[in-house]
Amino acid sequence: MAKARALDRRRRSVRNIRKITRTMELIATARFKKAMDRSVAARDYTKQLVKILENIASVGADVVHPLLDVRPTKRSAVLVLSGNRGLCGGYNSNIVRQSVAILGQWRNEHVDTDVAVSGKRGISALKFRGIDMDERYTAFEDKPAFDAVMPIGRAYLEAYAAGKIDRLDVVYTRFHSIARQEAVTEMLLPLKAPEIAGASAAGSTAGTTSGSPKAKLASQEYDFYPSAESILEEILPASFLSRLFKCFLDAAVSEQVARMVAMKAASENAAGLIKNLSRRYNRARQSQITGEIMEILGGVEALKK
Repeated sequence: MAKARALDRRRRSVRNIRKITRTMELIATARFKKAMDRSVAARDYTKQLVKILENIASVGADVVHPLLDVRPTKRSAVLVLSGNRGLCGGYNSNIVRQSVAILGQWRNEHVDTDVAVSGKRGISALKFRGIDMDERYTAFEDKPAFDAVMPIGRAYLEAYAAGKIDRLDVVYTRFHSIARQEAVTEMLLPLKAPEIAGASAAGSTAGTTSGSPKAKLASQEYDFYPSAESILEEILPASFLSRLFKCFLDAAVSEQVARMVAMKAASENAAGLIKNLSRRYNRARQSQITGEIMEILGGVEALKK
């Protein structure tokens, strides 16, 4: 009887755990859908901003801006985007592994590195590994706000323009689809010069970029005041901030997807375990009932004698 009771207690415990994991799966699914909508909206905005940037650059002179200045890397900055909570599979461990790799690379190249970490899990993991952190952020959840990300981006822009850092790398989980999320290290500073379609072909014939097809298209779509160069100086920082915000959004979406998948797998494993425990419980109970019947029959036979 003790074995059957122990199996029944364990089965009830697993059922309670399955209720929790199932609830967390549903919550993660709802949060994922909302985060995905925000990420798609930001992605469309970023793509359109890049398109405008390329059109403006195509009719301007040589693009010169402090954010485009590529310098030898003597001091770098690394921003790590992790989660505040666990129970999301290998999401946080992949981020930590990726960040340790890039920090080890800079250490081997003797480059001073400023490390900033977002998320309690990443902070605790890097602290355990003895990595010093200059900034720590724990306020970002599944709904990162642009107003909260903008001061961080502004600080990096000012540091790069002042020459305090020569490069900025962001370690985060890039969202491709529900079935694929990838921990990556993306360089956000210095900014890449806008690519001008057809510039090389036009340059070989006319010697300038102003005669390219994209330049004509841009001149037809936009009127620049006071000049294309001055507008470009405003759009470049905005482009950086939008890309940085997109990294935060991708990290939030990927975390919810990872938690949704992990909780679904936990719920399925719990269902299988409950089925196995129920089978063992029924066998133990059947064996116990059979033993009790045999004892009764033995007593009856003894009374007959």
